[in-house]
Amino acid sequence: MRILPSGEQWGIRAGEYAGTVVSVGGGLRGLAYGEREVVVGYGEDEAARAGIGQHMFPWPNRITDGKYTFAGVEQQLYLTEPARLNAIHGLTRWANWERVDDGIDESVVEVAHRLHGQPGYPHQLELSIRYQLDADSGLAVTATAKNVGAGDAPYGYGTHPYLTVGRKIDECELEFSAQSWLEVTPDRLAPVGLSPVEGSQYDFGKARKIQDLDIDNAFTGLPATWLVTLTDPESGNRAVLSSDTPWMQLYTANAIGRVGLAVEPMTCPPDAYRSGDHLVVLKPGDEHSTTFRVSV
Repeated sequence: MRILPSGEQWGIRAGEYAGTVVSVGGGLRGLAYGEREVVVGYGEDEAARAGIGQHMFPWPNRITDGKYTFAGVEQQLYLTEPARLNAIHGLTRWANWERVDDGIDESVVEVAHRLHGQPGYPHQLELSIRYQLDADSGLAVTATAKNVGAGDAPYGYGTHPYLTVGRKIDECELEFSAQSWLEVTPDRLAPVGLSPVEGSQYDFGKARKIQDLDIDNAFTGLPATWLVTLTDPESGNRAVLSSDTPWMQLYTANAIGRVGLAVEPMTCPPDAYRSGDHLVVLKPGDEHSTTFRVSV
């Protein structure tokens, strides 16, 4: 039996929206509205690259040196970004997920994965991702984690969709509201500190072109439900991502030729395992869920 690089493929559809969920990482391989992409996808015969459509459990972004202390115990994670000596984007991006819904409703796909303890993260979590398409409101994605282990577990979540309107983002307008952006070191992208968004190069409170600006930073001080809108000023086509997470990361996607803008809802910032900032602590039996939405 031939196995695809992204595993099993499950179509999801409602109205003009159509997408594909895959078993590798439980990721989103693509989402379109009619004939145009809304998020950047990749081919059936390809593996995800640059984090396209992937989910980040049980932490988003980076942990410097892969080291942290939790409940008085020092932990060392594998350095999955070796060039920068970081542990990046959690533990489940390349794991196999199983479909757990009944498959009757073509607008729904739900997948699940059991995360077992491993070096640097000795905890057990039951994870699920529910994708639901609506013909009017687009795609809603709900990520849930339940601590099924015997002790408290540190937890964070993020995801990595790239919004697109069918052209290079430098020609597009970006709009979002945030109070602060997180400065990082240029070599390892380690957190330095927060600075005000207003009046900075990252001030997109009013829609304006991205042009040649490079962004790979986290933002906070977001509205209770925040929106990031990417618009093609010529056609009027737009892609919108919304969520209620206290953090988000924006990345102007040099790694894929700036054909999309990564908009990454995050429950906590980079290095949250070290700083404790917005870190969720799941006690045995506790659950945590968050939802983001993508629409046109």
